[in-house]
Amino acid sequence: MESGQLVAVFGAYGHTGRFVVAELRKRGFVPVLSGRDAGKLQALAASFPGLEARPASVDDPVALDRALAGAAAVVNCAGPFATTAAPVIEAALRAGIPYVDVAAEIEANADTFAHFSDRARGAGAVIVPAMAFFGALGDLLATAAMGEWAAADEAHVAYGLSSWQPTGGTRDAGAVSRQRRGGARVVYRNGRLDYRQDEATTLKWSFPEPLGTREVIGEFTMADVVTVPSHLSIPEVRTYMTVEAARDLSAPDTPAPTAVDDDGRSAQTFLVDVVVRSGGTERRAVARGQDIYAVTAPLAVEAVDRILTGRTRTVGVASAGEIFDAPDFLRALSSHISVELPPTPDEPARGQLDTVEGS
Repeated sequence: MESGQLVAVFGAYGHTGRFVVAELRKRGFVPVLSGRDAGKLQALAASFPGLEARPASVDDPVALDRALAGAAAVVNCAGPFATTAAPVIEAALRAGIPYVDVAAEIEANADTFAHFSDRARGAGAVIVPAMAFFGALGDLLATAAMGEWAAADEAHVAYGLSSWQPTGGTRDAGAVSRQRRGGARVVYRNGRLDYRQDEATTLKWSFPEPLGTREVIGEFTMADVVTVPSHLSIPEVRTYMTVEAARDLSAPDTPAPTAVDDDGRSAQTFLVDVVVRSGGTERRAVARGQDIYAVTAPLAVEAVDRILTGRTRTVGVASAGEIFDAPDFLRALSSHISVELPPTPDEPARGQLDTVEGS
């Protein structure tokens, strides 16, 4: 990475956007603060002397072009992404720079793959959607667990969240997604997204310690059902959420996250347990950490760093597991998460987990 490169952050004053701005600065980039609310941008700029604020709205292409001028890449942190993703991607394509977003919206991510794959590939552009806790982390873990397998029968991504204090952006994005699917729930079966009106079931999931066996909402579907099958040959992708966290999310009076440390992280902890199955063989990859919003920042910024330094495997619209070396990427986050990955084929003790500790 060349120190001092400009990286535009659209939605910089949002909860996740602030984490991304801070992480970019830690990594030697110079964030350019952007978003539609000029007052919030100026307030944020005042807390980071020397950073430039460039207000822009998604319905103003000229302002978006000004916001991205001179930037080496753009990170879109402004939801709902059903509204913001396409205009900011268009601006990135006009500017000829990589685009990364932190979208958790299933439909918005599917739209990005559907609408921009051919254009981005033809232009040699890089567009990485869902480069966040939901979407990227599960995809990276599933890709690492797959190893040399060309295909698998099933992938299961179980989220063990101690609690979930949703941001306003999370609530807004969820409302947009529910509206788009007419209140139906979505699952990924037989190689495609399927919309259903029935209720999701509750079941038991055996998490690694310290969680152990917990009640989870079965088919609590997250962005992994877009990212994982976008490049892995797995016809069944299921995601699960601990019951307590799902209740927090659905309760209208659950408060927003509250910082408990100097980094602004909440007390929330998480364990992501990914299992891939092929025939009678099963592989597992696990990640543990603190604060799903805070950990999104190193995921997105590591992606930007790797794109700008040429450590990528493809062009076009690509998920994290496709464009990056998944085990290497996960190990690079060791100061933020602890990961346990299956050994590579030439390592002994197949079936055991290789642990990389995080903070």
